[in-house]
Amino acid sequence: MLWQTTRFAVDLARPRVMGIVNATPDSFSDGGRLSDAHAALRRCEQLLQEGADILDIGGESTRPGSPPVPLHEELARVLPIVQEAVRLGVPVSVDTCKAEVMQAVLDLGADIINDIQALRLPGSAEVVARHGRCGVCLMHMHGQPQTMQATPMSGDAVSQVLQFLQQRALALQGLGVQKARIVLDYGIGFGKTVEQNFALLARQHALLAAGWPLLAGWSRKSSLGSVTGLAVAERLVPSVVAAVLAVEQGARIVRVHDVRETVAALAVWQAMDAQRA
Repeated sequence: MLWQTTRFAVDLARPRVMGIVNATPDSFSDGGRLSDAHAALRRCEQLLQEGADILDIGGESTRPGSPPVPLHEELARVLPIVQEAVRLGVPVSVDTCKAEVMQAVLDLGADIINDIQALRLPGSAEVVARHGRCGVCLMHMHGQPQTMQATPMSGDAVSQVLQFLQQRALALQGLGVQKARIVLDYGIGFGKTVEQNFALLARQHALLAAGWPLLAGWSRKSSLGSVTGLAVAERLVPSVVAAVLAVEQGARIVRVHDVRETVAALAVWQAMDAQRA
C-alpha cells in the first residue's frame, strides 16, 4: 500500500511515524517552544534523527477553546519553515484548513495537506484537486475548536465518523483526486467523549473497512490524561502505548510528539508482527 504525495510514494507496508512540529504559541502540549523558524527547523532535524518518517508542520493551534489565527499570521509562521524543511529529504505535511495556506505551501513543494476540517472550507478541496499529486489527510471533527469539547457528539461515534470520512473521501475523489493520495484520521479529542475516543480505537477495523489507510493522532491527548490521571507533560508512556495499540488495530501512520520512544516501541511491535503465523 502506497500513499502518493507530491514527491514521495510513502510505503505503508510498515507503520510510519509523523513527527509534530508546532510553530504556535498556544498548542496544548508544546506551544511556544519553537519561537522562530530556526528553532522549528532544529526541531525538524531532531525528529528526523529520532526516526520520524514524515514531518507535520502547523501554525494554528487546534486545542479545545483555541481562537482562529489570521491568515497572514499563519503564513508568517509556516512558510519559512516549509521552505527549508522540503530540503530535508522526507515528506513534509502541513496542518492547515485554509485554502490560501494550502496553496502557498504546495507552491513551496510541501507533500501533504493535513486538514482537521477534511477540506470543507471554501476553496480547500479545489486547491488539493488542482495540484494533481499531493497527499491529503482528512480528519473528522465534531464542531469547531472553540466549542467542540463543550458540546461533544452523541451516540455511536464509530458509525458517524465512518459515514463522514467516507463522504469526504468520495467527494474528493469526485473532484479527480486519486484514492492513493487519501488517508483518513478519526480525530481523537475533536468533539468526542473519552468513551467515544476509546471506542474508535477498539473498533478501528470498522473504519478500515472503508478502504483508505488510517492515521491515528493519540499523542498526549486529554483522553489519556482522563484514564491515567497524568498531566500533559507526563503522558509519554500512555501516548506510546496508544500509538502501538493503534498500529496493532491497523493504523498505518501515527502522529506523535515523542518520536524516539514511539519508533523504539514500534520496532518491538514489528519484531513480534514478523513472527505471526
